[in-house]
Amino acid sequence: MNNTDNRWRTIDIVVASVIAVAFGVVFWAWGLVWSATEGAFAFFPPAQTLLYGVWLMPAVVGGLVIRKPGAALYCETVAAVLSALLGSQWAGTVIPQGLVQGLGAELAFAAFRYRSFRLPSALLAGALTGLGAALFDFFVWNVETALTSYRIPYALLTIVSATAIAGAGGWALTRALARTGVLDRFPAAQERTLI
Repeated sequence: MNNTDNRWRTIDIVVASVIAVAFGVVFWAWGLVWSATEGAFAFFPPAQTLLYGVWLMPAVVGGLVIRKPGAALYCETVAAVLSALLGSQWAGTVIPQGLVQGLGAELAFAAFRYRSFRLPSALLAGALTGLGAALFDFFVWNVETALTSYRIPYALLTIVSATAIAGAGGWALTRALARTGVLDRFPAAQERTLI
């Protein structure tokens, strides 16, 4: 369904905020999961990024539900701000990180001129959000690690995780929400029977 009216309604702001707040709490909790699983990835530390995609879901879900310019950026950034306020182990650095990640998804939806919200759009949004995350981490968190044995595999696996979890997972979550009726005031609800 095409969405030619880019003006945000009050319900768009409210629902985008709910998505962001819900994922902000998930972000905080996922940080605990990340820390708890470090030992499981001691054999190849970059493989831990296979869990990364959860942190990128609000950008994709927000874009798929709201379907207006800025939705992906808004949801990812507000979720990052909330996780910082809740005491993220990475502190305030997650805020600019959330901006960069949200921009990735925003670019994907913009590439489709905010008119296509099917699986390919979601996968591209996930991949570009992952690329944003990978680039941020490449230059901020991983700058002192080895290039070929850590940083490059880390970046590639982040994009894979983002494409699968945030892209495909975000698309599946949006469709599942649409089937419940909670998105009836959004175009996503009209696609509940489409594959």
